[in-house]
Amino acid sequence: QVQLVESGGGLVQAGGSLRLSCAASGSIFSVNAMGWYRQAPGKQRELVATISSANSAQYADSVKDRFTISRDNTKNTVYLQMNSLKPEDTAVYYCNADIRRSFYRGTDKYWGQGTQVTVSS
Repeated sequence: QVQLVESGGGLVQAGGSLRLSCAASGSIFSVNAMGWYRQAPGKQRELVATISSANSAQYADSVKDRFTISRDNTKNTVYLQMNSLKPEDTAVYYCNADIRRSFYRGTDKYWGQGTQVTVSS
């Protein structure tokens, strides 16, 4: 069993900051790419940022220069530092990780349960 548990969401005013965390636990051999996605009401889930096991990061254009993704491989944890938040950043944020459960298995994709981020104007 593998679990991804997110934390750090909440309500913040426009221009404020939040830091999301997502920890992977369970039967884990290795963690490859990790990332954050978000889904606003009535919209499709969209990619926010990803980070490889070698710490190479990519961002959606809408969050570049405002959000920073990072990871702690010793804790199997990924973070999303969100600065200069805007009302349009309001969404449920989901973490995602490509995890290998044993040497003999391929990589499977896992999702967290989601954490609500609300930005008021």
